[in-house]
Amino acid sequence: MSETPNQVAAIPRMRGRTPIAPTDLVLSVLVPVYNEFSTIEVILDQVHAVPVRKQVICVDDRSTDGTWAKLEALKAAGRINVLLRHDVNRGKGAAIRTALAASTGNVVIVQDADLEYDPADWPSLLEPIVDGRADAVFGSRFLSGAHRVLYYWHSVGNWVLTTLSNMATNLNLTDMETCYKAIRGDLARSLVPELTSDRFGFEPEVTARLARANVRIFEVPISYSGRTYAEGKKIGWRDGVAAFWHILRFNVFS
Repeated sequence: MSETPNQVAAIPRMRGRTPIAPTDLVLSVLVPVYNEFSTIEVILDQVHAVPVRKQVICVDDRSTDGTWAKLEALKAAGRINVLLRHDVNRGKGAAIRTALAASTGNVVIVQDADLEYDPADWPSLLEPIVDGRADAVFGSRFLSGAHRVLYYWHSVGNWVLTTLSNMATNLNLTDMETCYKAIRGDLARSLVPELTSDRFGFEPEVTARLARANVRIFEVPISYSGRTYAEGKKIGWRDGVAAFWHILRFNVFS
């Protein structure tokens, strides 16, 4: 029987798929934590509410507000699978590297502890990977997902950084700086020896590493509930300036 034009066109798109059986999916949730005493228990409630088999890894980046004691209690209660602590404060990127090195899941995702990102969005992020179409999926705050109306200049800065990153990587992302990046576990762990950013440079660095590896990257809309500085937001204009250097460093000078 001859194939229709639509069937012929679909054949190349089906080649190279690497699906993960839903029953085999184990999601390693990488939670960098620094002074999140008031939110860490709430975010873990949200994490455990998502019906997926998971490994929860929390790395305390030397909190000073009592967060560590709460994390120990949560670990004793079975809410955390792996709990690690840095001897000194090293930054978000360093905490993610520590968590990633300890992960064993066939998919990993970073989950901030500050309630800005909602684990209820995980199914959308995981679907292209489980279906075998993607090796990494970015959750974009700018693709029509619900979001809290907040700092205009932050959105402008994000657009500028994402555009610069896209020019360097030849990707067409809308939100390079997003926390939500779901990545196949073996791929993510293979990047650990190359990752060097200790602070918020992790985002442009991991994007550059993935682009250089020529992996399949998808982007899906997510919701976002940004917090104010009074509510504990940590990233500032200095991190934005540093991000320019990180984009150049990891795409041009390395």
